[in-house]
Amino acid sequence: MGKRKDEILAALVTMLEEAPGNRITTAALARQVGVSEAALYRHFASKARMFDALIEFIEDSLFSRINRIMADTDDTVSRVEYTLQLLLSFAERNPGITRLMTGDPLVGESDRLRIRIQQLFERLETQLRQILRESSLKQDLTLSMPVALCANLCLSTAEGKMIQFVRSDFKRSPTTDWPEQWQHLIHALFVVSDTKATSNNAGNAPERR
Repeated sequence: MGKRKDEILAALVTMLEEAPGNRITTAALARQVGVSEAALYRHFASKARMFDALIEFIEDSLFSRINRIMADTDDTVSRVEYTLQLLLSFAERNPGITRLMTGDPLVGESDRLRIRIQQLFERLETQLRQILRESSLKQDLTLSMPVALCANLCLSTAEGKMIQFVRSDFKRSPTTDWPEQWQHLIHALFVVSDTKATSNNAGNAPERR
């Protein structure tokens, strides 16, 4: 049962990647998997449940790794950098899922799914605010603007690169030029020394599913 579910989700992700802009039907998905529509519904009650499973994969993949970043890294600038690099690397490795994260394939689907994606990004922004707020409380870093504005600017930049990735039919990688762009963001967001402005490479990027 679990293997067939994984096959269905993998086929859905492939269709999201290979048919950008097209609405995915259960009939087309069944053909992709090589089963009947009835067989699909034996594993998932609806297409919405399939999208739910993919969103859960996104949440688990991102936040388990963010928790590791928090455990392994104390420096505020590095924590923000690694979190944004994680998001961009995940998008690059998972084009079909990135399309889902932009909300494009959810047009005409349940509003509940759109709200789940919205909540995913709200949770990411909350995580960034927490990182920045803790640095303010420790007074180990001076922000150039309020915490909420800093967090929103960081996430908006990463999210914009993800949208460009989808809009380009996955030709414009979200990690392209990111190290240079991050250096400019550092100086816009933080009052830091040259040593803290050194760019780092985030490790343990999620593998493409």
